[in-house]
Amino acid sequence: MSTREFDVIVWGATGFTGQLVVEYLAQTYGVGGALRWAIAGRNRNKLDAVRHACLPAAQRNQLPILLADSEDAASLGRLAEQAKVICTTVGPYAKYGTPLVAACADAGTDYCDLTGEVQWMARVIPQFQDRAMASGARIVHTCGFDSVPFDMGNWYLQQQMLQRHGVCASQVKARVGRNRGAASGGTIASVLNMMEEAGRDASVRRLVANPYSLYPQGTPAGPDGPDQTGPVYDEDFEQWTSPFIMAAVNTRVVRRSNALLDFPWGEDFRYSEATLETSRFKATRNSVAGLVGMVALALGPTRRLVQRFLPKPGEGPTREQREAGYYELFFLGIHAQDRAMDTLVKVCGDMDPGYGSTSKMLAEAAVCLARDTLPVGGGFWTPASALGEAYQQRLANSAGLTFEVCR
Repeated sequence: MSTREFDVIVWGATGFTGQLVVEYLAQTYGVGGALRWAIAGRNRNKLDAVRHACLPAAQRNQLPILLADSEDAASLGRLAEQAKVICTTVGPYAKYGTPLVAACADAGTDYCDLTGEVQWMARVIPQFQDRAMASGARIVHTCGFDSVPFDMGNWYLQQQMLQRHGVCASQVKARVGRNRGAASGGTIASVLNMMEEAGRDASVRRLVANPYSLYPQGTPAGPDGPDQTGPVYDEDFEQWTSPFIMAAVNTRVVRRSNALLDFPWGEDFRYSEATLETSRFKATRNSVAGLVGMVALALGPTRRLVQRFLPKPGEGPTREQREAGYYELFFLGIHAQDRAMDTLVKVCGDMDPGYGSTSKMLAEAAVCLARDTLPVGGGFWTPASALGEAYQQRLANSAGLTFEVCR
């Protein structure tokens, strides 16, 4: 791997989020410097336009362009062989992602993406796990807003619990506080594709509903049940809560992290997510609105109608809107024996979650895989289980995330 021509190749650089990743890497690491990176896609003219949009004139020709086609396995294989890490923004991954995972697993190339498609991850992990382990390829899904702030927020909380009290939290409540931003067109496309799959296949519906659908094969399920579906008063936060739409992804990822790390938080570890609300009325209103929205997306005719009004892949907010965005997340670690030792941490992002913050988190995941000494070998990992402390420091130092102990 040390002889690879590039540390990182950004696949899908011409898409909206891909271009943001390119912009971030150029601003943070430069072009032609210590980080050897390139951009890749199908169309050279579009890739050249990205260089013109993201780089000053003197640097444009210093950023290499590579061509490949997601429908051409041989071209993806050649692409993977040139890099330590492939960083991909091309979704829905259930439609377009599998050939690239296969190419990286065969070439021993590390890989990171933005997927939140549980049904797809549950398929590709067992399909390519042995090949990735044999080649040494480290495959890390969910490196955007779903699920980095939650997976790494829980990881950070557990480190604080261990340092302060000598034990990890047996239960963690993650709660979404103030935030501004909208779901990306790519995320919406992935959700719509998942809904279409679930509508055709009952096994997909069962898998998506399973709280432990991303547990390693053969691992007994833990004690967590279904995700929150209605308004609930949380006595620990002294606030009403409503369901958090991304809990169906994040909770599975956090539970998988626990299993992959050999259960440092316990085999009976419990983890939940919800959105903090300022009143019972708002909790009820937002719960009902979310339920109606999911029903509309689940039914073919209404899904096609709603789809007309949702952002499309490649669409996104202006720079001003991205920079005006933010989010704050709270993680309460509950001590198993003494509630006086409960620990609360806050994780904040300095840009809108779906685009500005997501692109930075993905880029740093790729750089972390390429340049940091990590404790894991080949296989399918989560951000916390593969990247851990090195990644948390990168997020805090460069990607605009803050990790704060509140009490």
